[in-house]
Amino acid sequence: MPITSKHVLISRQDNIGDIILTLPMAARLKQLNPGVKITLLCRAYAAEVVRYCDDIDDVVEIESIKDDLFSYLKQSDIDTVILAQPDHPLVNAAFRARIPHRIANARQKIYQLLYCNRRVYFSKGQTDNHEAQINFEFLRPYGLTEIPDRSQIPALYHFSVPQDGASSALLAPHAFNLILHTKSNGHGREWPITSFLAVAQELRQQTDVHIWLTGSAKEGEWLQQHARELLALPNVSNICGTQTLTQLTSFINQADGLIASGTGPLHLAAALGTRTLGLFPPARPMHLGRWAALGPRTSNLSIGGEGCPACRNRGHITCACMLAITPAAVMEIVQAWIEEKRRITA
Repeated sequence: MPITSKHVLISRQDNIGDIILTLPMAARLKQLNPGVKITLLCRAYAAEVVRYCDDIDDVVEIESIKDDLFSYLKQSDIDTVILAQPDHPLVNAAFRARIPHRIANARQKIYQLLYCNRRVYFSKGQTDNHEAQINFEFLRPYGLTEIPDRSQIPALYHFSVPQDGASSALLAPHAFNLILHTKSNGHGREWPITSFLAVAQELRQQTDVHIWLTGSAKEGEWLQQHARELLALPNVSNICGTQTLTQLTSFINQADGLIASGTGPLHLAAALGTRTLGLFPPARPMHLGRWAALGPRTSNLSIGGEGCPACRNRGHITCACMLAITPAAVMEIVQAWIEEKRRITA
């Protein structure tokens, strides 16, 4: 029989993109189990973004409880733990604390087979489902019989992000504000910086369009060394390393569009409803079939085929497949965005 829960702890302690793609599952859980309280366990750096999600009732930072997971669970009213990623200490603590429902993918780790009593079985490597769809497998114990189509995912994002004054001040002078998140912190194949440069140079002719380069401080240093021509353009501002993740979320929410490869800000922008363009290689597991941006105003570009040798080599930042995505193809989408915004504000 399907289970019911009063208080569910969902554990997702990895990167912001993975967390974002877990949130539609939380929204569907509330539909399947009305009145349930959902707490999300994540790393501190992602906590503030998760707090903007209306489907999450509480956020717990793993750093605050990792030294005594058992006591935290034992003293709580949590009756269900969903391990959206393997976590040996957490599932062991949940077992010892006698949490009634412990849900995990029993095909991933032997300890999840041993310590979990509501097991699901699936293989990420053998599915054609998107990462956001894969997460719905954890709801099988609640009676979920069908995985939502990827076209249904955007409607399951519910965010309330406040306006940020600093972001408003930066964006206000320009009619169209485009974010280029050029790096991926090693999480995806990147579009060559020369291709980003070509787009920025093309957009220079449109004086009402401004480009913002976002990323970490380290990524900003990389741009200083390898993208001086891009940084020198008058229509480009480099704000890498100047914002917290909370500030970046507000900035993305207030901007007019974002372009990135498979990285956290791409999925964040898509979930927030910002115009988003994702750039992907064709090779598994980085392909858009698994990681495409899913949102109400998203586009994704990739070439066909199985991918070049560099596609499948984690040591490569970019590859021939990413180079094959032309600036002209990207500009066609961006120009449509700009014209749409002009029509709206005319």
